Amino acid sequence: MDELRPLLREGRVADEVSCMVPDVGLRPPAMKLKKDEIHHLVRMLYSCLVDADYLDTEQFMDEKSSRMRENYSSVRELKERLERYVGKFSSAIPTELNLLRNEVQRICAEKSAMASGVFELTVPTGGGKTIASVIWAVNHAFRHGKERIIIAIPFTSIIIQTAQVLRDIFGQENVVEHHSVVADEMVNDRNKLATENWDAPIIVTTNVQLFESMFSNRPSKCRKLHSLANSVVVLDEAQSLPRSFMQPVADAISAYARIFGTSFLLCTATQPLISGCHKGCGSAEYRGLDADEIRRIADRSMALHDRLRRVDMRFDMEELTSEDIARKIECDQRVLCIVNTRGIASEIYGCLSESDDNFHLSRMMCPLHIRRCLAEIKDRLDAESGSVRVVATQLVEAGVDIDFPVVYRQMAGLDSLLQAAGRCNREGRLSDAVTYVFRKRGYIPRGSIKESIYAMEELIRLKPDSDWFDPDTIKEYYGLLYKRTPTFDSQNVGKMSASPEEVRYEEIARRFKLIDDDGMTLIVNYAYANALISRLKHEGPSRSLMRELGQFSVGVTRRQFAEMCSAGMVEEPWSGVYYVADPLLYDCKVGLKTGNDYLEQTFVI
Repeated sequence: MDELRPLLREGRVADEVSCMVPDVGLRPPAMKLKKDEIHHLVRMLYSCLVDADYLDTEQFMDEKSSRMRENYSSVRELKERLERYVGKFSSAIPTELNLLRNEVQRICAEKSAMASGVFELTVPTGGGKTIASVIWAVNHAFRHGKERIIIAIPFTSIIIQTAQVLRDIFGQENVVEHHSVVADEMVNDRNKLATENWDAPIIVTTNVQLFESMFSNRPSKCRKLHSLANSVVVLDEAQSLPRSFMQPVADAISAYARIFGTSFLLCTATQPLISGCHKGCGSAEYRGLDADEIRRIADRSMALHDRLRRVDMRFDMEELTSEDIARKIECDQRVLCIVNTRGIASEIYGCLSESDDNFHLSRMMCPLHIRRCLAEIKDRLDAESGSVRVVATQLVEAGVDIDFPVVYRQMAGLDSLLQAAGRCNREGRLSDAVTYVFRKRGYIPRGSIKESIYAMEELIRLKPDSDWFDPDTIKEYYGLLYKRTPTFDSQNVGKMSASPEEVRYEEIARRFKLIDDDGMTLIVNYAYANALISRLKHEGPSRSLMRELGQFSVGVTRRQFAEMCSAGMVEEPWSGVYYVADPLLYDCKVGLKTGNDYLEQTFVI
């Protein structure tokens, strides 16, 4: 940076930077960098330096580990494996839905030939966009000499499911999961090494890991950034990217695509307005990618929203109590109800008549508990007989492959309503499937969901007869939503990186947090968690042990944490590890109990 400072002061950076940076074939030699792109270049060079230093040291000090980094399958071999996998299903029953999915896959393979850049794949739920996006990514990488495919997903529940599909296609040795609750059996020494610098053919990770690394200042996070260059990045469920960070995220996508040869695929059922300029609330403004910068893969002429229409959406604008909702649920044998908060899910579930046919799903349950519960729900649904009633939070909306004839959804943004509708008649076997949207009495929305609900209610008032599945309606919804959005860069990352000689790297890294982590994580006494805590007490923490304990973690607010500590419910078996040891405080149906009613009940006993 010292050599750049005189040029920056003289305003000559746009003319001079390109000739001072080694041409590594990732960009046109004459490219001029924008001033607000230079901080990404600095991190990229830092990434190259850090990883080269680590690898050189490792080769000298630990030759065995160094050799483990070799001999992954080539992109050509990945393509051959993918073709064999897809070929197995080409003879599937030629239903209208399967034929449509095949058509989407064919379009993805054809349009993978387009030059490197930013793309969008908008396919309504049930259209097979996961496999279609992989077909595009692998073929695009093969045609353009890309080095790897990185798939970033917002929710760990989707990651686990997607990673298993990818292992089935490409082999476990070529797929590396990098997130907080990866199952221990999926981690070996080779995969651990690959998570350090993402030097593997296929990486499955979280949006948080991907974008927070792009804005980090720490060697451990920045080390992997150079692996994004000349690679393909698939952003699954792109609509879930938080609006409060949309500006720096869009700027990063544009910079990596333009400078480092990264191709991005924005994959979603309800494409948000990534391109164009949009006025928000007050002085807020979003300056997205240029319209011609994003190329569409599934053309509007395919009319996917009509051809994939499998459900009717009906609105009840009267406010219902939890008892009202529970009675409606009990009218059907197979029904899913999705609500906005963990408290509402627990409340409605508690109003149901006691039965082994009723299930609850929320983040008050630890990841292992959620997976086991989902597996039982799927088994029952596959049996095609018997009752299955599920009350859940939004964790089932994206990427969870379940299919109900009836769905109830608490009022939310249109993107969430359509995701919920995607859990209804998913395979198109019914002619009269319905998703009912209801309003919950006494519910006061807070946070980002507030603007989403108000924008949706405004759209209902303005155009009550809209086709809610039509892309034009979705575009109108996002227009109304953006007008209510107070900021697209809540942490002022743009301002802190606008002047190349004064980029506040440490402050940016501290502020850029896609998920508000102002909470606490507890380990709960479920299944064999107690045995792991005993190991922790005797052996101390290790990477594998802490990862396994992550299967038993539940997040709570700091207020809930303080209340539970005051009541003596939390112990600290190791510094920074908090454990709820009392088995009475973890219910086999609803998970962790934190409310005052449970506190009183526990200590009366």
